[in-house]
Amino acid sequence: MTEPNSSAHQADPANRARLRWRSRRGLLENDIILTRFLDAHETELTDEEVDAFTRLLDLSDNDLMDLVLARKEPQGEVDLPHVHALLQRLRRA
Repeated sequence: MTEPNSSAHQADPANRARLRWRSRRGLLENDIILTRFLDAHETELTDEEVDAFTRLLDLSDNDLMDLVLARKEPQGEVDLPHVHALLQRLRRA
């Protein structure tokens, strides 16, 4: 049996708090969607999903909203399979 990675998202309360803080956005709609998603799914997120979530948080509010509402699809640095998968979960939430 392997030991859990101490730098993993779920093992570090500071990482979890930081992710939740970064989810607070200037655009209220993003704030509500992201906060509700974390309320429902934060404890089950894998490190890969946290990476995808973090990449989405690096976007501007308008770009993020367009992705969440499926007005656009990820491009450039966020056009990754695990980002697409997380977006599908966000869109269903």
